Amino acid sequence: MDKPDLLDSSKRRELGEFVRAHRERLAPAALGLAPGPRRRTPGLRREELAQLGGVSVTWYTWIEQGRDVSISPAALARLARALRLSGAERAYLFDLAGKRDPNGGPDGGDAPVTAALDALVRDIPHPAYLLDRQWNALAWNAAAARLFTGWLDPGGDRNQLRYLFLSPAAQALIPDWAERSRRVVAEFRVDYSHHLGDPGMRSLVADLTGRSPPFADLWHAHTVTSRAGGERAFHHPTDGPLTFEQLTFTLAGQPDVKLVTLVPA
Repeated sequence: MDKPDLLDSSKRRELGEFVRAHRERLAPAALGLAPGPRRRTPGLRREELAQLGGVSVTWYTWIEQGRDVSISPAALARLARALRLSGAERAYLFDLAGKRDPNGGPDGGDAPVTAALDALVRDIPHPAYLLDRQWNALAWNAAAARLFTGWLDPGGDRNQLRYLFLSPAAQALIPDWAERSRRVVAEFRVDYSHHLGDPGMRSLVADLTGRSPPFADLWHAHTVTSRAGGERAFHHPTDGPLTFEQLTFTLAGQPDVKLVTLVPA
């Protein structure tokens, strides 16, 4: 047996032990189930958990036994709800199974921006902003609003992709627009692949594909690349040529939210 098979076997065993441990932690009374006079196992029985999760007892038993069985994301999502898993526990469950969470998390969305986080972004002395999974700006500071003319204006569309491909101001602002747009679409496709079941993602792509031929061409090329920093040049209508070093951070506990900062080069 080669190394990948051994790794898969190890993950299956860990998955089985993980779900069994969480099944045994569930109190029957808390779920409206009678404790019963002869309950010989802590927590729920396999039959009870399978019923709560809408899965077959045989399938669930095989999962606990570490067998090589077919596991769909939808079945995993039902199992996560039945086990009352936290966000971190749910993410761990999907990671062990080698599947992508169809909801992107326990609530299907990004956590709200806290007042402290919003204040942090606003206090950064150079352009900074937060993006959600669909690349909508959640928070930004005055320096970012000044740099990205036409994007973060009051009452405007906060989506960075729509700004890049549909706003003439973006093409005027970014001197290497063709190359930057190619890379941006390749980076976004990676994020999109993590949320294939997200209607908002699909709607955004359909909208841009229909309204922007350059986006449609780049999207259909299926190019992917990891998000990277580096030098970013701009030609601002008031401030003239500007150069920054872009740094991007993922927030702990909110993997779909990115903090992007542009440090003057």
